[in-house]
Amino acid sequence: MRALWISALAAFGIDQLSKVLVVHLLDLQTRLVMEVLPPFLVFRMGWNEGINFGLLSGAGARWLLVAIAVAVSALLIRWARSFTRPLGFISAGLIVGGALANALDRVIYGAVADFLNMSCCGIQNPYAFNLADVFIFAGAAGLIFFGEDGRAKASKTP
Repeated sequence: MRALWISALAAFGIDQLSKVLVVHLLDLQTRLVMEVLPPFLVFRMGWNEGINFGLLSGAGARWLLVAIAVAVSALLIRWARSFTRPLGFISAGLIVGGALANALDRVIYGAVADFLNMSCCGIQNPYAFNLADVFIFAGAAGLIFFGEDGRAKASKTP
């Protein structure tokens, strides 16, 4: 479980630090767009009130989405207690840290601060995301490969 807590804290901290640096210190919230390595990496400010791709934006679901993030994180931590593989714990921690970082944005700003925009090879990506989203995606992929259903641990018990 220690790996879960460390990865959750790291994901949470890295995401929040990136938002302080880019959104506030580089003042992306006023500048709105900063070309870093165009077109591969552009900082493009976006405030997402909904879920992925802005779904539920304007629906007034702020506190519902905070509650869902906290509940899913608690359930994931409970499920992870049955894990035996370190990569399963790390994957769960990435999701928990990312989900709680985005939930904190909703509490503080009323929306999630998105600023990463990546395009390539003539394809323009209209969406922005943040590092918490990256951690959530990586954690979900990790759980697919390294998550456990708890049966292995239960079958070892006499």
